[in-house]
Amino acid sequence: MNFGKHVLLFLSTGFYIGNIPFAPGTLGSLLGLPVWLVLSKFAPVITLVFLVLFIPFAIWAAHVSSKQLNQKDPGCIVIDETAGMVVTLAGLPFHWTTCLLGFVVFRVLDIFKPFPIRWVDQNISGGTGIVLDDVVAGIIGNITLRLLIQLFAI
Repeated sequence: MNFGKHVLLFLSTGFYIGNIPFAPGTLGSLLGLPVWLVLSKFAPVITLVFLVLFIPFAIWAAHVSSKQLNQKDPGCIVIDETAGMVVTLAGLPFHWTTCLLGFVVFRVLDIFKPFPIRWVDQNISGGTGIVLDDVVAGIIGNITLRLLIQLFAI
C-alpha cells in the first residue's frame, strides 16, 4: 500500500477513530462538531464552498478506502458521518442546544434510515453510496433542526 492510500485511509477513518471497536459512527459524527464550530464563524457561503469541496473528497476517499479494505461499506470509514453531521448543522449558529439537538437528530436519522435515506443506502454503491446516505440524512436533519428551532424558539 502506498503512502497516498495510507493517508486516505487515515482521513476516511477519522484519524483512525473509526477503528475503535464501539460506536464508530457516533464517534465519526462527533468529528463534525469542531468542523462546524470553525465554519459557524464564517459566512454561510464559506460553509457551502467547504461542503461542495468536502463531499466529493469524502466520496473519493471512502471509495478508495473501501476498495483497499475489500468491503462494500466498512464500519471503520466515518468520513461519511462527519460530512453528514456538518450538513446537519450547516448555516446554523454555534450553540450548545443546537449542537446537542443536531447530533441527536442526525444520529437518529443515520441509525434508523427512514425514506429516502434507506433507499440511497440500498441502491447507490461505492463511495457515493457510503457518503450520500449520510448527506441526505444531514439535509433532512438540517431541515428538521431548523423547524425545531423555529417551533420551540431554541
